[in-house]
Amino acid sequence: MRSRYSAYVRGLAGYLRHTWHPDTRPAELSLDDAPGQRTHWLGLTVHDHTVTGADSAEVRFTARYRIGGGSAVRMTEHSRFRRIDGRWYYLDAV
Repeated sequence: MRSRYSAYVRGLAGYLRHTWHPDTRPAELSLDDAPGQRTHWLGLTVHDHTVTGADSAEVRFTARYRIGGGSAVRMTEHSRFRRIDGRWYYLDAV
C-alpha cells in the first residue's frame, strides 16, 4: 500500500501497473498532468487494515494532495488487495 502511494508521488506508472491485480489492471496508465495542473502529494495516513482471508486483505487510507496551486484535497479509500505467489496486488476500491 505504502509503496503504491510512493509510486504515485514519484510518477512511477510502471510500478503501479506491476502491482495491480491482473484481473483489474488497466491496459494503460498515465500519470501525466495537464499543463499547470501538477499533482503535489502531501501525505498518506493508513487508518486500518483487515485480513479477510489467507490471501486477501483490505486497507482504509486517506491520501492528501494539491493540484496546481489549488486547495489541498483529501481522498479516502477502502482498497482490496490479493496475494499471488507471496506478492500483494491492488485489486480494487470498495
